[in-house]
Amino acid sequence: MEPFRTLTALAAPLDRANVDTDQIIPKQFLKRIERTGYGDFLFFDWRQTPDGTPIADFVLNDPRYKGAKILIAGKNFGCGSSREHAAWALSDYGFRVAIAPTFADIFFSNAGKNGIVLARLSEEEVDTLLRNAQQIPDYQLTVSLEAQTVADGRGFTAKFEIDPFRKFCLLEGLDDIGLTLRHAAALDKFEAAHDAATWLKAK
Repeated sequence: MEPFRTLTALAAPLDRANVDTDQIIPKQFLKRIERTGYGDFLFFDWRQTPDGTPIADFVLNDPRYKGAKILIAGKNFGCGSSREHAAWALSDYGFRVAIAPTFADIFFSNAGKNGIVLARLSEEEVDTLLRNAQQIPDYQLTVSLEAQTVADGRGFTAKFEIDPFRKFCLLEGLDDIGLTLRHAAALDKFEAAHDAATWLKAK
């Protein structure tokens, strides 16, 4: 997992509340055995019509937001089922940060384990960011995980809270496997001692 400290990037406004995980990545794509490639199907049903025609007014089809790495959304983002694929799809598409007033709990956990910083701001602050991203060309934000701030260089600055352990993991780029491997030497020592004890009992 790539460490996260500070990111300055284009912000895309998804002005919708209660965006659930089936909208983030529809269920028909959960059969894939790979963990990559989900970005192609992010918000699939919103990005195109049933016959495959791109929907021009959907934010990710708007050329103004091509390459955005920060997503601004309405409250209760990531609600619905607990599928980790939703975090995979956002990450694979290129998003490193999502900003919203609230996030669903399980999605919040899954996103952090996949290197995505979720910044909870007030509804008023998110409304300001949504409006700015819609009206100001090439609207960029700087998100500092170390300082726990979101700023736009135009006068907007806001603080967000994050669990210290989650912050540590994101700063160090540690997912569950990475956390385990930090104790590799101790695990090897335990296994060697266990194998030796088992061998002695077998004699």
